[in-house]
Amino acid sequence: MVRAFLIAILSVTSLQVAAATIQGVRVHESPEATRIVLDTSAGVKYKYFTLDKPHRVVIDLANAKLAKGMDVAKVANDLVRIKGLRGAPRGKGFRLVIDAKRKLKPSAFTLKPIAPYGHRLVVDLAAVDKARKNKVGEKLPPRPKNRDVVIAIDAGHGGEDPGALGPKRLQEKHLVLQIAQRTAKAINAKPGYRAVLTRTGDYYIAHRKRTALAREARADLFVSLHADAFTSAAARGVSVYTLSDRGATSETAKWLAERANQSDLLGGVGDVSLSDKDEVLAHVLLDLSMDGNRSYSIEAGQSVLNQLGKMTKLHKKQVEQAAFLVLKSPDMPSILVETGFISNPQEARRLSQKEHQTKLATAIADGIDQFMRLNPPPGTAIAARRQELRHTIARGDTLSEIAARYGVSASALKRRNAIRGDKIRVGQTLFIPGDS
Repeated sequence: MVRAFLIAILSVTSLQVAAATIQGVRVHESPEATRIVLDTSAGVKYKYFTLDKPHRVVIDLANAKLAKGMDVAKVANDLVRIKGLRGAPRGKGFRLVIDAKRKLKPSAFTLKPIAPYGHRLVVDLAAVDKARKNKVGEKLPPRPKNRDVVIAIDAGHGGEDPGALGPKRLQEKHLVLQIAQRTAKAINAKPGYRAVLTRTGDYYIAHRKRTALAREARADLFVSLHADAFTSAAARGVSVYTLSDRGATSETAKWLAERANQSDLLGGVGDVSLSDKDEVLAHVLLDLSMDGNRSYSIEAGQSVLNQLGKMTKLHKKQVEQAAFLVLKSPDMPSILVETGFISNPQEARRLSQKEHQTKLATAIADGIDQFMRLNPPPGTAIAARRQELRHTIARGDTLSEIAARYGVSASALKRRNAIRGDKIRVGQTLFIPGDS
């Protein structure tokens, strides 16, 4: 009995002291930082420090070793902040040295296994000389007259967050970035619009940072793109979400709690700051801003959903509401588009096809355009154009007759109202262009 107990103790001890193997090293670069990821066979203990002259970041992994035949020096090539990587055994552990091009501020954490990854040690390296942030309550410069409508397109997940997984190792993060890039292209092709992407490569951005980037760009609408997943492979179709009542309430409370240090300005144009308002007024302003933007979000989401329904199957025909963190912005309308179910083999295959991605992007851009024409942000070129004549279609009207009545060409009328073909409906409102 005693012998069996000793054997059990020795077995546990041997498991605890077994060296973790560094099985891989990956690098992701974002505009703000470089992320180095060490794939390990088990969880590791670590410590890190920096050295100057020259700049280096040193990471010591306790009780760890490098996989046989692996060369860390081959990983870091043509990187913005890093010259290279090197490493060697150090006692029972392993030391990794990052040779930097400039002074970097490191931070590190471990991640538990999640498909398709195992244990990981993540090291983020940020440049020390960060850009100056706006001071609390500081007015932003005025926008130019007849400015473009700015649309922030957010590709969900990225980097160490693959998102949902589909057949044949398909990852959500790659699909939605491709769709986001095509959506930005479709938006930029429309006069009076400018699209900005929250991420342009395979790197992770925290949820609140995504909305902060949109706010810095002074976006008029925030659109987050994702690919859905479900336990049943039969689930399919596109969905659009906006912020729920519960999510709005929790976010209002958070903003009120942090308003003393809040440099974010309501309205996205620097007109209203919370920092100098008393508790009651701040609460009223937040409620008004949140309610107004949630209403706009639902309208924008339904407009996008209607356009998507013309080219693909919808999961639900109405905009849904949820407490997604990425939608919690009181100062800008925000929607989340689930472009389809990556867990459905047929839909996953379509989502990976360039032609289908382009159709999705076009539908999203058209839905945004339709919403913005009816709700143009003040000071934009679209708002100025809204002073044009409008015609409500009556029974018996045709495009050619309407064009002749107002002295414009039918092609200009169709182009101004984003009409394909010749179909119009009774009650539809057409904008009459100023010239032919």
